[in-house]
Amino acid sequence: MSVFNHDYRPYEGRLTPLGTRPLVLARYALHEAWSSKITIGLFVLSLLPCLVELVTIYVADNPIARALIMRGGPSLTIGEAFFLKVLETQCWFALVLAAWIAPRLVSFDLSDNALPILLSHPISRFSYLLGKFLALALSLSYVTWIPVLVLFLYQCYASQDPWAMAHLSLAFGIFAGALVWIVVLSLIGLAVSSWVKWRVIATGAIFAVVFVPAGVGGIASAILRTKWGLLLNVPVVMTEIWQRMLGAPEIMNGRLEMPTSALVAVLLLACLGCVAVLNARIRAREVVRG
Repeated sequence: MSVFNHDYRPYEGRLTPLGTRPLVLARYALHEAWSSKITIGLFVLSLLPCLVELVTIYVADNPIARALIMRGGPSLTIGEAFFLKVLETQCWFALVLAAWIAPRLVSFDLSDNALPILLSHPISRFSYLLGKFLALALSLSYVTWIPVLVLFLYQCYASQDPWAMAHLSLAFGIFAGALVWIVVLSLIGLAVSSWVKWRVIATGAIFAVVFVPAGVGGIASAILRTKWGLLLNVPVVMTEIWQRMLGAPEIMNGRLEMPTSALVAVLLLACLGCVAVLNARIRAREVVRG
């Protein structure tokens, strides 16, 4: 039968509810992100420190194991300072994982000119970005607050003292601190990936966005003899925020005596800048100037 003799009718099947359409994109984005063996390798590598810390908690809470291994050495203390180090370690592994996963979620769509096709479906730009954001945020959760809270629960179980109720706020600090870092990393990763179409370059650019301003801030602080330049240093800012959320002892030796509002403002401005980049780059069409 000739094409013009076909009767075309609109789709009359069941439509995906509007509120769950980003989850469809998130499901496919997760499959794309975790289909790589490198992603699996980075994930396994990021969990190795947790095994070491799990053994540390066991030794600290078991008198027999402590006597056999420590042999009169310094005692191990499991508290805010310990979990701050654990959270820092896992969050920097999350940076490596985000630098690898984020370009796979957005750069491929841009380099293959797939955005016009995707956005021609009944999904908005916000739904598209929300689906990618959820996939990246969930992937980073696997190596940040989830394993750290598992260690927290094991410490609650293994401790011979009523440890859980006395440190309940520590669990909320771990979750909140990791969540802040996940949001910042996800927005930075998506923004950089939307601007750089080449995946390898986008991976390096994510590291540059985090560490190049840190160097600039350190130089500015040294030249101007001020501490405010350290606000450009994302590792320093995040370490200070984690320390305050977990209530851990001061580890910056008074170097960053700044109000929490200033630290939050820097992260908020960074997130707004990423949102502006995404708003400019994620379009249903691309204008090519010749």
